[in-house]
Amino acid sequence: MTENVVPPVSSSWQRIDAWLAVHAPASLALLSPPVTEEDLASAQRVVGVDFPAELGESLRCHDGLERWTNLMPDKPPLSARDIAQLWEECMEIQQDLGEDADRNADGSPAEPWWHPLWIPWAELDGDAQVIDLRPGAGYGRLGMTFHDDCGVSPGSSWSGLAAYLHDVARALHLGGGVRGIHPFLTVTGELWWDLGTSSSLHGVPLVPAPVGL
Repeated sequence: MTENVVPPVSSSWQRIDAWLAVHAPASLALLSPPVTEEDLASAQRVVGVDFPAELGESLRCHDGLERWTNLMPDKPPLSARDIAQLWEECMEIQQDLGEDADRNADGSPAEPWWHPLWIPWAELDGDAQVIDLRPGAGYGRLGMTFHDDCGVSPGSSWSGLAAYLHDVARALHLGGGVRGIHPFLTVTGELWWDLGTSSSLHGVPLVPAPVGL
């Protein structure tokens, strides 16, 4: 594989799964099986749009997690049902904020706290990674939204979900981390991402994750 070429989402998931099977089977066991077509269709009805192809492909690999685990450099992936639930909750909050929340002090348009064309794929403590489906140059990008801020943070963005998962798979197989966040193994054999090249969890040192298979 040419590492500079972004492969399909399913290919990156296969590489991630293969690495987990060898080095962190406890984490692999926490990944849910593929989404059912019924659950996927139901979630899309709630959101009111078809999920982007990359998100659908990811959910058909793993429908989120069985329980929380620090499996990704950013936020843990959501199931289709949780995507729909989070989207509904955020839409209700945005509606409560009203139109004034989308205006700057001079009355010009501002980035919203939430937008109906933001499709969450991962979330923790109110901060979510979303796929931005608004028309324009940023269409399809994956970026972070924060519960205490507005808009999609440009510094946390990838061109899409496929590019993000490719970076995760590449870090596991070739090393180097993902934008300064590196993979480790806990004492229980689970994958754990953290800043820097050395870290600890609850005072117990983490072991740098093996590179490759």
